[in-house]
Amino acid sequence: MNRLTKLLGTVALTLASTTAFAADHDLLVFDWSGFEEDGFFIKYAEKYGEGPTYAFFGEEEEAFQKLRSGFKADVAHPCSQSIEKWYQAGLLEPWDISKVPSYATLAENYRTDPTFVRDGKVYFIPTDLGMTGIAYNADKITPEQVGSLEVFLDPAMSGRTSLPDNVEDSYALAYLATGTTDWTKATEDDFKKASEWLRKAHANARAYWADGAELAQLMATGEVLVSWSWNETPVQMVGDGYNIGFQREAKEGSSAWFCGYVNLKDGPGSEDKAHDFIESFLSQDTADYIVNEWGYGHSNTTAMATFDEETLTGVGLNQITAPQLQQLPMDISLREQMIKEFERIKAGF
Repeated sequence: MNRLTKLLGTVALTLASTTAFAADHDLLVFDWSGFEEDGFFIKYAEKYGEGPTYAFFGEEEEAFQKLRSGFKADVAHPCSQSIEKWYQAGLLEPWDISKVPSYATLAENYRTDPTFVRDGKVYFIPTDLGMTGIAYNADKITPEQVGSLEVFLDPAMSGRTSLPDNVEDSYALAYLATGTTDWTKATEDDFKKASEWLRKAHANARAYWADGAELAQLMATGEVLVSWSWNETPVQMVGDGYNIGFQREAKEGSSAWFCGYVNLKDGPGSEDKAHDFIESFLSQDTADYIVNEWGYGHSNTTAMATFDEETLTGVGLNQITAPQLQQLPMDISLREQMIKEFERIKAGF
């Protein structure tokens, strides 16, 4: 079974059931589909003989609303922009860093950001990171055609593009396309320009993808020729024999993101196992797996230093000269505007 088949199977399981992977009932992880693969909890499984139980979400706002409505889990896997909202909603409790020795390997900015660390208490531990750029069918599309983000508005691409069903990734594209490379400084006018650009891009889009497996299926069938994509998808599709390019150096730039785990308040399972899980995720074993099998980066700086430049370039994690929008925590009121407007745009308004 190749990786694309495995991921498509994960999507089917996710659609069929909230809890798609059951194992250790003392720990319930609320996560993106795919992160239940054995490579993400090697040390945990060595200690307990099995992995955690997983429940899945397709988008962070969906996860937030589910947790607000009373769904209980022990840990969850949001990205950096969601932390302020989840904290303000009272969903989080701090990690006991004395039980997570590998936390010390994280870059200083991860360990000092006031959105993640409050009064000396750590509420968010970054674990995984990646890049978002243009994935394209290299049999049909030339590198020159994806030299600009305006390819998403090209009339010739009508019905052949795809966008993420994710407010941050889609707005990162729109902000870059309209000249904003730092959304922490975005004005109301910047937001309006980005929204209007995204509305035009919507008119060209064949579909919005919820995860890498869904996008891989769209591109494998030839339905979609160009997509705004996490680096995961082209890396895995190339490994499966598809001729998929990845453009991070369009003249307007590309985007970078990072996600991690939070300790949910009043989780039903074991606090000790929650901390063993995050320590396991921060290990060299998980770093090896996430880089080599997924094409993502890892927050353990010691582990990442073991990868050579050729490996990082091959998975789309190398340094570039084009502008790069960092998907950092932003003003919460602006993010709420983005969420509302994104739903309107997807609905055709």
